[in-house]
Amino acid sequence: MIEYLDFHLPVLTIVVPLIAAPLCVLLGARTMAKLLSWVVCWITFGLSVWLVAKVSAVGKISYYLGGWEPPYGIEYAIDPLNAFLMTFISGMGAIVLMYSGPSLSDEVPQSKHYMFYALYLLCMTGLLGMCATGDLFNVFVFLEISSLSTYALISLGKTRRAPLAAFQYLIMGTIGATFLLIGIGLLYQMTGTLNMADIGVQLESYRTAGVVVDGVQGPPHWEGSRTMLVAFAFLTVGLCIKMAVFPLHTWLPNSYTYAPSVVTCFVAATATKVSVYAFIRIVFGIFTPTFAFELLPLDTALWSFSLVGIFVASIAAIYQTNIKRRLAYSSIAQIGYMLLGISMANQHGLTAGIVHMFNHALIKGGLFMAVGCFALRLGSVHLDDWRGAGKTMPWTSLAWATGGLGLIGVPVTCGFISKWLLLTAAMENELYPVAALMLVSSLLAVIYIWQVVEVLYFSPPSEKAKKATEAPLIMLVTTWVVVGATVVFGVWTTWSAGLAGDAARVLLGGGTP
Repeated sequence: MIEYLDFHLPVLTIVVPLIAAPLCVLLGARTMAKLLSWVVCWITFGLSVWLVAKVSAVGKISYYLGGWEPPYGIEYAIDPLNAFLMTFISGMGAIVLMYSGPSLSDEVPQSKHYMFYALYLLCMTGLLGMCATGDLFNVFVFLEISSLSTYALISLGKTRRAPLAAFQYLIMGTIGATFLLIGIGLLYQMTGTLNMADIGVQLESYRTAGVVVDGVQGPPHWEGSRTMLVAFAFLTVGLCIKMAVFPLHTWLPNSYTYAPSVVTCFVAATATKVSVYAFIRIVFGIFTPTFAFELLPLDTALWSFSLVGIFVASIAAIYQTNIKRRLAYSSIAQIGYMLLGISMANQHGLTAGIVHMFNHALIKGGLFMAVGCFALRLGSVHLDDWRGAGKTMPWTSLAWATGGLGLIGVPVTCGFISKWLLLTAAMENELYPVAALMLVSSLLAVIYIWQVVEVLYFSPPSEKAKKATEAPLIMLVTTWVVVGATVVFGVWTTWSAGLAGDAARVLLGGGTP
């Protein structure tokens, strides 16, 4: 039995939550749906941890669905990078679901709880599948599974604006998915395969097969191919919409603001990060850095949009009185930091981008969990209603302050590690203006985090804060597990930074770690 599970680990991690989702619907509005989703999330997390241990022991794992070898069959390709990401997604899924009980009862009608659990498991399935699959069309399929379930989860919010926010996200998400599908179709037209590794091999053969004219080697076929350029453009724009890259970010603020708090916690910590992962795989695994950053000026485009997005979104965050919207704009800015690292296209820059992808997920997940605690006890996520809550909700307020320090990048938090690596990479690449702008942008984070801290601790208490009590224990404990992890990974960087460095080396063609 153990050997059977060990062999099928890559697919079981996807199949278990996928099968459990419709079972939650069949169970209806019973407590059993909640218990099933809890058990399934922790089983999935256990399988992911087992998968990480196996990858660490034997290296990259290739699993052929149905026994059909690629490129004819669908392959799940698990390496240290996506194994860690799958562990993080399933771990956050399990922790947030434990956290969800009181918040869910407050914000979502009891009659819809079984729908929430089913959609939650489907969303997690889609995100895990995007990480595991080595088939490009499957990336699109799993992306749509996660997106469609996310639209429905957002619409469960208790205000009338939640369905509108979900609809806006649906429109933008559909445009992004269409761009992605067109790019995949063009790649299939060129290569005749959907396996990502095989597409990379086919494109490499095009690259090296230049035409010889009068004894002179001509330019590589695919570098001058309009089809390949258009495919790359469609894939890039489609994923930039899914990542919420400025100025394609318009769906994100309302989605995070009006979704139920528990949905925002999970989606903010995972969804955009998985899209960043898919972007890294496509740019570095299929098209190669030479095509993206030397033949094409993708690096210039990325850092330009990233820097503009960091400043525009950070300034917008300062003026938001709705704390969920404030953190939503902050997330747009933080995506810019990840793309800055990717745009450097070298070992240190890519390592920094990957590290920030993990670290920001922890920080923002913890902050949104703290916001959910305030929303439950204060009945509001508006800044004025939080005045003086630091006295009546001390542990929740401390969780916000600790997570905020990580977002700013204060030493001994994982946010400091990310920004230090990014700053070092920029200096090594002699991008001194970029490094200077990064330092200035961190000061903007100080402003929008400190505004909340000042209101919590140094303002006279509001009427709602006077009546408030500390959040329920289950919400506090799970919030502090995530917030505490931002400090743990700020001190112990061997696992996160070491893994990111190994992944960056492999993506840049340095071989298997």
